[in-house]
Amino acid sequence: MSVARYTATVAIVVASSLGAVVLALRDRLAAADVTALVVGAALALAHSVAAYGLVSWSAERSTAAFFRAILGGMLARMTFMLAAVVVGILFLDLPRLPLVFSLLAYFVALLVFEVAVVARLVSQPARGIEAT
Repeated sequence: MSVARYTATVAIVVASSLGAVVLALRDRLAAADVTALVVGAALALAHSVAAYGLVSWSAERSTAAFFRAILGGMLARMTFMLAAVVVGILFLDLPRLPLVFSLLAYFVALLVFEVAVVARLVSQPARGIEAT
């Protein structure tokens, strides 16, 4: 699966599920809560796409390059996520619970999806992971 196709797939899933949650809870959510939910989902989406992009990029490279990309990318993504949450809570005054709940829920769901996609592609060596 190409990075563009992966991005489109997870973006559609995140947008539709987030829309369903906001619609179902529309009477209980303030505008700031909805903003926090969207920001958390967007952060998780960006994290997942970056992770898949690094896996795709490093798939055809040496083992050392693969581990540098994956481990270095993990450090960079986690640093960015921490900084984004701190900025969201301290400077943008986003509600903590909706932001963190959305971020963690989508993070876990997209991580499971990413692992399933990568495992499926690795089990099909003739096709591999496309970098485009």
